[in-house]
Amino acid sequence: MKKILIATGIFEPDIGGPASYGKTFGQKLSENFQVTFLTYSPVFRRREDKELPFKVIRVWRKIPKFFRHLNYLLKALSLTKETDMVLTLNAISAGVPATFAAKIRHKKLFVKIVGDAAWEKALNKGKTRLMINDFQKSKRRGWIEILHRLQCWVCENADGIIVPSQYLADIVAGWGISKDKIKIIYNGIEFKPSDLSKEEARRKLSIFGYIILSVGRLVPWKGFRMLIKIMPQVSEINQAFRLVIVGDGPDKKILESMIKNLGLERKVFLVGKKSQSELATYLAAADMFVLDTGYEGFSHQILEAMAAGIPVITTAVGGNKEVITQGENGFLIRYNDEFNLIEAIKTVWSDPLLREEFISKGKKTAQRFNVEKMFRETIKLLTV
Repeated sequence: MKKILIATGIFEPDIGGPASYGKTFGQKLSENFQVTFLTYSPVFRRREDKELPFKVIRVWRKIPKFFRHLNYLLKALSLTKETDMVLTLNAISAGVPATFAAKIRHKKLFVKIVGDAAWEKALNKGKTRLMINDFQKSKRRGWIEILHRLQCWVCENADGIIVPSQYLADIVAGWGISKDKIKIIYNGIEFKPSDLSKEEARRKLSIFGYIILSVGRLVPWKGFRMLIKIMPQVSEINQAFRLVIVGDGPDKKILESMIKNLGLERKVFLVGKKSQSELATYLAAADMFVLDTGYEGFSHQILEAMAAGIPVITTAVGGNKEVITQGENGFLIRYNDEFNLIEAIKTVWSDPLLREEFISKGKKTAQRFNVEKMFRETIKLLTV
């Protein structure tokens, strides 16, 4: 049985899509490979790792940054000595040390690209206000240019590059990477909807009214500021509307200040990060799912909302256009388009037949993006 090292920046007990994806991915790959995970970790060791069908090597995040990354590199070098191939699930924190190790040990290297690390860092640090498409054409400087060159170096040295959408395939090709290396493998979801009724879920959450749910990392491009801003107008459609935002991130304090300044403490709820089972309860309680995002490589959240039977309103950006067919299984609007965002919410709310059509076709769409198909295609790529 061939041995594979999977390098990642996040793994359980971290909460979120990448962490749960890594665990499920490792379990499935263990049927065909001897799998070892190398990950940065919020805990030094975890007892539950012994129950997994693969090995997990953890690099403690409380180690000072320089020594943490050096430790990761040294572990990658040691582990690649006894492995046949390396798969890294990001291009920078895990990708750079994994690529060094793979090159030194002359091992096959595969990388999964789910975004532009240089753009995300530039936006988070206030170094750019450009969205990702315009950023690709802009001049990069300093540390942002270094990050860009590093992710390109990882891709150039990879034997294969996995991307979860055609949109991201075009982004990576725009970096000067050969299209022959790039393989589109759409992410699948393994989401179990809650058995609770809408009323039971709302009682469990102690949030009453008609719930507009949004989920994601609290960063500027996710559009949460706009959702909060429009809540007074949305309340004119129905006073019982409540906005619930699931997630955490650097924009948290800004969003909290907006809620307080607009007097929306009883209308808008920031509930923090949630586990998959907790998120299922929020989806069971929701009347519609709204994702006003300026960038999305490929959204697990949209598919999970569809699988839970929630009508979806989102933006016509990135991979969203590969999931949503306008007016058939959801609404696509422009990012931060205040007027059309309100109109879309109003239309979905006031038209029961349209709402039911979005729910029905959304469930069928979610079924197309299943984990079995994703794993089959990934294993085929790794075993060629």
